[in-house]
Amino acid sequence: MDTYLEIKNKAYEANMQLPELGLVLFTFGNVSVADHSKQVFAIKPSGVPYKDLSPQKMVIVDFEGNTLSGDLRPSSDTKTHAVLYKNWANIGAIVHTHSMYATAWAQTQLDIPIFGTTHADHITCDIPCAAPMSDDMIAGDYEYETGYQIINCLTQKGYSYQDVEMILVGNHAPFTWGATAHKAVYNSAVLENIAQMAYLTQQIRNDAPKLKEALIKKHFERKHGPLSYYGQ
Repeated sequence: MDTYLEIKNKAYEANMQLPELGLVLFTFGNVSVADHSKQVFAIKPSGVPYKDLSPQKMVIVDFEGNTLSGDLRPSSDTKTHAVLYKNWANIGAIVHTHSMYATAWAQTQLDIPIFGTTHADHITCDIPCAAPMSDDMIAGDYEYETGYQIINCLTQKGYSYQDVEMILVGNHAPFTWGATAHKAVYNSAVLENIAQMAYLTQQIRNDAPKLKEALIKKHFERKHGPLSYYGQ
């Protein structure tokens, strides 16, 4: 019996959502799903077209980045995922894409401003963009250092990974995460949508004001927390 079957299935299903949602081109993206009790995660194999994927092709990796099971090489971003799982105990899945608008924002090295209520429904601050990696980090273990590039950005800004579940990596692309694979993929799609709307907002009005604090608080709290009333 395959002891990793559950996370392989979840990782496969989540990866297959990326092309369906228009978040990836060719093989530019990956999803991983973790089992913290076993200190392992399942991740998409590197460079395999989505149409050729199956649960059996998912690769099992431990939180040190070592491959434990699978006939194919894991995603080239595997060490980034491993660093985040090792440091963040309450995430169950990670998504990395090169979706167009979120990646364009990452290439500007700018945070995505909180312009509207759609943004505030999901996050109460600007979506952070991690500063480009230093030359020393680039020359070292690049994918491993990308994990710390993400962690360091949130730490420097005083954000919790449980409150801010999305980030842009400067000059690179977005990463999102969540307690479940569904939430991590959802966050990836939401980030892309917010990035597109923010871009269009600045095209229409380049000095558009940010959303005022009262509306940020209202829209976030009506969907989250003890007083939420959005949905069933």
